[in-house]
Amino acid sequence: MQTTLQAIFWISALLVAYAYVGYPLTIYVISRLLGRQRQPLDCDEQQLPHVSLLIAAYNESSVIAERIENALAMDYPREKLEIVVASDGSSDGTNEIVARYADRGVVLLAFPERRGKSVVLNDAVSRLRGELMMLSDANTMMDPQATRRLVRWFSDPAIGAVCGWLALYDTHTGRNADSVYWRYENFLKRCEGRLDAVLGANGAIYAMRRELFQPIPADTLVDDFTIPLLAKLHSGCRIVYDKEAVAVEETAPDMQAEFRRRARIGAGGFQAIARLWPLMHPRFGWTAFAFFSHKVLRWWSPFFLLAMLLSNLLLVTAPLYQVLLLGQLAFYGLAAVGNWVVLPGWPGRLLRLPALFTIVNLALLVGFVRWLRRPQSGVWVRTPRAA
Repeated sequence: MQTTLQAIFWISALLVAYAYVGYPLTIYVISRLLGRQRQPLDCDEQQLPHVSLLIAAYNESSVIAERIENALAMDYPREKLEIVVASDGSSDGTNEIVARYADRGVVLLAFPERRGKSVVLNDAVSRLRGELMMLSDANTMMDPQATRRLVRWFSDPAIGAVCGWLALYDTHTGRNADSVYWRYENFLKRCEGRLDAVLGANGAIYAMRRELFQPIPADTLVDDFTIPLLAKLHSGCRIVYDKEAVAVEETAPDMQAEFRRRARIGAGGFQAIARLWPLMHPRFGWTAFAFFSHKVLRWWSPFFLLAMLLSNLLLVTAPLYQVLLLGQLAFYGLAAVGNWVVLPGWPGRLLRLPALFTIVNLALLVGFVRWLRRPQSGVWVRTPRAA
């Protein structure tokens, strides 16, 4: 029994360490040795393809006018850019605001009944006219050059989707608010991009060939992860990450809203594993490696952490495991302090790391329970927007 418990503890510890530290180091080294930085081809004005910008919205009256103005200000030939707002049963005046822009070519798809983003995307994509479609959120503001930078990659017929870079900002200060976690994720995207192993996209800013779109189940929770990877699964297309195609978006207004968002993403992650597991077949090369290491192991880390704690408690009579248990309890204690105490400068950032790690894994655990216990609804709870 002791040997089994020790094996559970150390295997769980190694898997967590690999998922959060070992994999980033591994993918960085591999991407530098075997990957390559690809460069897009610039198109001249006459060759630019027709693009449909699709914005799914539900009760976004506080931001939708600004979002449309942002879209109309894109540095892209107006006759080649279709702007479509798909309203999922909005009841707060969103539809009326969008309708004011009809004389400027903005298309409103007003669905009377709220059915969820996935159903709205399925219905809306079939009505788009562009050969490329660009998906974004109602509270996302895109750099004027973003469309051109996404589109330039599609000169290569092997590329099916392009993911842009999303920068986060604090609505209270107006300053950049990219967290350590977000910078960490973007670092992994850059490394995976060198190996043609980008996993999904940022829902705020990505483009893909409309012909590659596969309708998604109505209960899909992480559509920006599922849609590009379904295209890759069915067509073998490449997914590219372009950090020069930039969009900005506000952070969640409080930790409670952020936790709900992460728990929903967690539930969607387990849902996605069940639907996209064929991507772990060796024929998908580095994508299979990245999918297992970056996503599957990460989403299962809460269970490895629980296994570490429980096995450690049962091994506590041994001096080594007494020290290890104290270390675990101290870590979670720091996480609790970091969640409630705000310190300036690097001490505060350092204290936030255990808090962020714990919150992410707790949200994944809650997401798993939600996914397991009941059917999921594609109807999303909108994150509150700043005025």
